[in-house]
Amino acid sequence: MALRAALRGLLSCSSHGRLCATSTSISQRNNSSSANLKVDHDQTTGVAVMHMQSPPVNSLSLDFLTEICITLDKLEMDKGCRGLIITSSQPKVFCAGLDILEMYGKSPERCGEFWKAVQEMWLKLYGSNMVTIAAINGSSPAGGCLMSITCDYRIMADNPRYSIGLNETKLGIVAPFWFKETMVNTVGHRNTETSLALGLLYKPAEALSIGLVDQLVPEDQVLSVATQTMTKWLAIPEHARQITKSMMRKSTIEKLRSNREADIQNFVNFITKESIQKSLRMYMEMLKQKKA
Repeated sequence: MALRAALRGLLSCSSHGRLCATSTSISQRNNSSSANLKVDHDQTTGVAVMHMQSPPVNSLSLDFLTEICITLDKLEMDKGCRGLIITSSQPKVFCAGLDILEMYGKSPERCGEFWKAVQEMWLKLYGSNMVTIAAINGSSPAGGCLMSITCDYRIMADNPRYSIGLNETKLGIVAPFWFKETMVNTVGHRNTETSLALGLLYKPAEALSIGLVDQLVPEDQVLSVATQTMTKWLAIPEHARQITKSMMRKSTIEKLRSNREADIQNFVNFITKESIQKSLRMYMEMLKQKKA
């Protein structure tokens, strides 16, 4: 509840066009951690590494999303932090995407609160002034893929057991326009159309071939290569890089900002339909059978 209250505070400040500090003020320590996130901030280089560690697969629940948003705001407001690397501490998975339990059997009010948090995470990452690099050291379907493609650069473990993609249609869910446009901005219109229509998950080599990821490296080198790559990005004059990033992404960001409430209502109306709830129920039953 405290996390949600903090997010509401951040949203309130955002609506007035400014950032504000919450009761969780910026720590001056190099490292900070919580149950679901560990942040290592090297104040010498200005680079923070955010390790997602929400067991078992870093599913994006409302509480986890809120925690991520609060952490992003703290880093964004810290003038000593210029770059952010996002990675996972969970084995074999970067992020399994949105938590299905947040969409099944919940009230419309709860679904709306959840979707607002998903929007907020995307807005903070896609519009960040920091250099952002996804160090993808495991599978990254659906919302995990979305998180990855909000970043400036994506480095993925070259392991054929892993996959990445926006596979929402496989669950009977339609990716909203801002998922779609983020994907189009990354891999182009035709690749996005095919990917979304078929709910495709790409192996690392396939993801590289369409530009969904930028680089493949051995699994044990993902973080070190991300750190090296960050140095190249930070060598670019900051104002020029930030203005260029804003120029490339502003229209997509503004489209969601001006349609947030309508987007939330569309999601709530869609996800609470009995047919969609039935699809989610069948998918969860299938997962239970696989585990058994």
